[in-house]
Amino acid sequence: MFVDQVKVYVKAGDGGNGLVAFRREIYVPMGGPAGGDGGNGADIIFEVDEGLNTLMDFRYQRHFKAKRGENGMSKGQHGKNSAPMVLPVPPGTTVKDEQTGEVLADLTEHGQRAVIAKGGRGGRGNIRFATPRNPAPEIAENGEPGIERDIIIELKLLADVGLVGFPSVGKSTLLSVVSAAKPKIADYHFTTLAPNLGVVDTGDNRSFVIADLPGLIEGASEGIGLGYQFLRHVERTRVIVHVIDMAATEGRDPYQDFLTINEELQAYDKTLLDRPQIIVANKMDMPEAQDNLALFKEELTEDYPIYPISTLTKEGLRELLFAIADKLDTIPKFTKPVEEAPKRMVYRYQEEEAPFNISRDPDGAFVLSGEKIEKLFRMTDFSRDESVQRFARQLRGMGVDDALRKKGAEDGDTIRLLDYEFEFIE
Repeated sequence: MFVDQVKVYVKAGDGGNGLVAFRREIYVPMGGPAGGDGGNGADIIFEVDEGLNTLMDFRYQRHFKAKRGENGMSKGQHGKNSAPMVLPVPPGTTVKDEQTGEVLADLTEHGQRAVIAKGGRGGRGNIRFATPRNPAPEIAENGEPGIERDIIIELKLLADVGLVGFPSVGKSTLLSVVSAAKPKIADYHFTTLAPNLGVVDTGDNRSFVIADLPGLIEGASEGIGLGYQFLRHVERTRVIVHVIDMAATEGRDPYQDFLTINEELQAYDKTLLDRPQIIVANKMDMPEAQDNLALFKEELTEDYPIYPISTLTKEGLRELLFAIADKLDTIPKFTKPVEEAPKRMVYRYQEEEAPFNISRDPDGAFVLSGEKIEKLFRMTDFSRDESVQRFARQLRGMGVDDALRKKGAEDGDTIRLLDYEFEFIE
């Protein structure tokens, strides 16, 4: 199992602003209120797409900002809500908040959705604030800010492609030159003790997961050497890439190596040889490799595609990767029909925070902070006196004035809230 991880910034859409507007009425000098509410901002939603198997798309784009809601309109018309921004992710994706470490979603089933950042509510227009005592209010709310956060997207990967072959045929080196993986590589007889995985980008908007699996030896199907530890990983792959030392640097016959590995695969599970298999003739830069390859092709009785490569000179790698990607495109990833998988939306319960906090700056000013009070501030239209007065009443109702007094605030002291400063008045 391999974990691919990407850091991403997401910003849900802000709500549209409510409108202050009036219509003429005979008995109300200013006319009746007619400003509509703003539309809701767009949510950012992750949806599982079984057709994906890597996070490669998020490596190319790491900032996502959803659309804001439409502003309210006259005649009481509601601004249009913005459609959610839906981002496809592969099955097995986990989303965490980078700052808190909280798991926001664990997405495993095709079609499953999770709201990662909630869009802001649209601000209310002045039609919503009319009362018998104030039938023509000049109050409207700004749209609620959408949630923004830095997130960590993790994907636990199972390999699409398994590299098989004897120890020291060049599987680890091949993995290291076609992906960002850094497996241990030695210039002596050495075998990988655990699978190393890497994500391969073919350069044409395709990607796949490739695994350098532990080196196989004769008798592995009976538990000799790494045995089942190796074969258990092979059965999870969709394509088998058989790497052969065509230069015979260790004195073994390349064709006999090929037969031995396939005999072990068949002894473990007969269906493994039904999987698509691609032969990689490695170390073609070395003496005698060309002659050995010609002899190998004469001895080969089955119609397997063969790709001569050199991991040292990187010759033939591009053709090999495209061939693997083309083969994967023809193989379905899941046997369960899409329609059988339930579609369900995941919402995370957010524990309610204190409505506000009070701290002191070095210059003695009192600083108000907190999600609720900051949201209230952003939704207030400070260009209108009635909105400012309403904001002051809301602060008193939340207990801000009393809390400031308890902290020692006196008449004329500076109070800060985000970028705004005002005086404390008794």
